[in-house]
Amino acid sequence: MSRRIVVISSGLSRPSSTRLLADRISEAVAIQVSARGESAAVEVVELRELAQDLATTMTTGGMATGTVARARDLVSSADGVIAVTPVFTASYSGLFKMFMDVLDTDSLNGMPVLIAATAGTARHQLVLDHALRPLFTYLRAVVVPTGVFAATEDFGGDGAGGLTDRIGRAASELAALVVAESGAVAGFTQVGSTGRARRSGNDLAEVTDFEDLMQGLGR
Repeated sequence: MSRRIVVISSGLSRPSSTRLLADRISEAVAIQVSARGESAAVEVVELRELAQDLATTMTTGGMATGTVARARDLVSSADGVIAVTPVFTASYSGLFKMFMDVLDTDSLNGMPVLIAATAGTARHQLVLDHALRPLFTYLRAVVVPTGVFAATEDFGGDGAGGLTDRIGRAASELAALVVAESGAVAGFTQVGSTGRARRSGNDLAEVTDFEDLMQGLGR
């Protein structure tokens, strides 16, 4: 069976260290999926090329352009996502956040996601757990335990070996989740209209209107 891995890359420059990291991770994931007896098709959503379309979508009340709509469909139909962003002001880039904001609310329900980031210095590595992980947890994705952070010195410097190890470990974790989806035990997952496997714990009860609550207090 072929698995679709979608890479979200939000590097701004060309060439881009963010795209370089994304390519290394996706290659490692493909190898790990193959090692589990399945194949992986990797597709990349390069947000730099969607910048104008994302701005148009955001300023027209969320009415997606054709290019943005295709990118959203690609992400929601994936078996696993690799999300890579450069660090700006101690967080993910604005371009990356814009794309997250235009995704359908349920598009990442139960989605295996590997998070990664690049920056000029290792001092920004906490962005993985302080910004990216909470974002995808809010979107009800299943984020793999190992995030991949790469500073400038990790590309060919003394940290190159450590980066390779982190990529390998994270890729193995994502591949295990992606392949395991096909063997989900009946009754533990439910399939929604988008085709994504949604875990029963993700559904929230209907929220009572605030005015009704106030009436119940006799005010």
